[in-house]
Amino acid sequence: MFDNDDWVNQVREEAIDPDREIVDPHHHLWPKPNDRDIIYDLEDLWRDTDDGHNVSQTVFVECGAAYREDGPDHLKPVGETEFVAAAAARSAADPDRATIAAIVAHADLRLDNLDEVIDAHIDASQGLFRGIRHAGPHDAASEHFRIRPRSPAGLYRDEAFRRGVARLGERGFTYDTWNYHHQLGDFTDLATAAPGTTIILDHFGTPLGVGPYEGKREEIFAKWKDDIAAAAQAPNVYAKLGGLAMPDNGFGWHERDTPPTSDEFVEAQAAYYHHTIKCFGPERCMFESNFPVDRLSIGYSVMWNGLKKIAAEYSDAEQDAMFSGTARKVYSIDAPGS
Repeated sequence: MFDNDDWVNQVREEAIDPDREIVDPHHHLWPKPNDRDIIYDLEDLWRDTDDGHNVSQTVFVECGAAYREDGPDHLKPVGETEFVAAAAARSAADPDRATIAAIVAHADLRLDNLDEVIDAHIDASQGLFRGIRHAGPHDAASEHFRIRPRSPAGLYRDEAFRRGVARLGERGFTYDTWNYHHQLGDFTDLATAAPGTTIILDHFGTPLGVGPYEGKREEIFAKWKDDIAAAAQAPNVYAKLGGLAMPDNGFGWHERDTPPTSDEFVEAQAAYYHHTIKCFGPERCMFESNFPVDRLSIGYSVMWNGLKKIAAEYSDAEQDAMFSGTARKVYSIDAPGS
């Protein structure tokens, strides 16, 4: 069973700028062990969000949890929305803790009956449904990866898939995705083909650092910089800044005796953040935790300290955007008490 509290808690830091409001726009929940033996429910999320920083609201992003066990296959992902909506209702009952304020669900965007699935998510979400993530990661070397991709090759170029992405925009919903660094060109083509859909690129496009990509960080970084700059030219694309602590990024923190400090986090990863912010602008960037997946490598409070150190060179208004404002804009989230 996944429980790395003893390991994570070896590094404790006082929270930096503890009053700054945070909307964490990317986390998962699993009510029973997933394929990585992770359980992470509302109480586990609160254990992290209560740890020194002012995390007022969060966005749940699909992760294959709590699917319906029977009924039509295309509607099985609605079980995840039902599960998260119930957790969100519980979170809303405690205003002093982080509230799950939006849900990004899953649907196969290639389906002819996509609207039926969207409508079912809307009905199940108790008003929290904001969009779909049907992600596109694919790599022939996936046997080297801790987090195995499930997407077919060429998904972003599939015409039925592109129609689905466009349909989300027609209905006023967002499209989230993640992929690998070598797929960023296809991602940009997809975003350009669906200009009416707000599209969110998760995890910097996942620059890989394991398997055949091990030892090639500088080479990959140079190409990644150009590809991120190209993606930013599509005005409908927003960037989630985080997720680089996944084991497949190759920093190796999950294999250490102790987790990294916030200073180590900044030293290793700040260049990815600053380049993406430069390309997209703070108004199209949002800091994310990607927890509990990144919890394999770093503690929640330490990670937010690192993000605040990275953000320190930007103005207060720019920090407000990246820590909360952009997420609220993209996912149509009202501030507490508004």
